[in-house]
Formats: sequence, structure tokens, C-alpha cells
Amino acid sequence: MVEEPSAQAAARIYARWLRGLLRFGGSVMLLAVGAVLMPAQWMNQVHQGLGLGHFPSEPITIYLARSASALYAIHGGVLWLASTDIGRFAPLIRYMAWAGCTFAVTIFFIDRASGMPGWWTVAESLQVLAINLAFLYLLRRYRQAAR
Repeated sequence: MVEEPSAQAAARIYARWLRGLLRFGGSVMLLAVGAVLMPAQWMNQVHQGLGLGHFPSEPITIYLARSASALYAIHGGVLWLASTDIGRFAPLIRYMAWAGCTFAVTIFFIDRASGMPGWWTVAESLQVLAINLAFLYLLRRYRQAAR
């Protein structure tokens, strides 16, 4: 007969999984720093390599690409910070996860309206939704076990 783990042990397990997932997501988002620093010519090469055609070189396009990348990187840093104390940052984690779920739906429609390829639209929106739903699930289980 296998014994159920104590509530405290279960809370530690859920916290460990949530911490790891927050750090994984944060690390992926921190990679966006590269796009902030990337020369415009490289942006064009990546854009063309993805089959998206020529990347416009107008100042607003470069500004939006760099500022969006900077915001992704900042969000990645916040995920890392939140991972340092799951209990303390639980309200922030919950907010970011719900905002992330909303963003997943929003980005789906933005991608569709922008004419992004179907593979991009589905991959981006589903992975954002999946990781944020996982944050919510693990946080809920952690909080239930920690009571």
C-alpha cells in the first residue's frame, strides 16, 4: 500500500514544479533580449528565413520589434522573480497566468488579422495558453496543499 504524501510534502512538490515551469518560461522570454540588440539586417534575415517575406525597415517597425522584445524580456525577469518565493508571489503568479491566458486568445486574433501563417498563429497561441494554464493548475494545487 502506497501512502499519500503529507500536505506539506505535496505543497513542496507542486512548488518545485511551478518554480521550474516559471523559470523555464522566464528563460525562454529572456531570450528576447537578443532581438532588442539584433541588427535590423539580421531581423530581415530571420523574417525571410521564416518565410514571412521582407522585414520592413521603417523606424516604427524596428521600434515595435525592439520594444515588444524588451517587454517580453522584462516579463521573463518577473517570472524568474516570482519563482523565488511561490507563497509570497502567489497573487502575482495568478494575475500573470490569467493575463497570459487572455494574451493567448488576444494574440490568436492579432496573428489572424495580421496575416501570420496558420502554423505560427496556432503554435504561438496554444503554447502561451498551455503554459499559463499549467501555472494556474500548479498554483491552485500548491495553495490547496499548503492550507
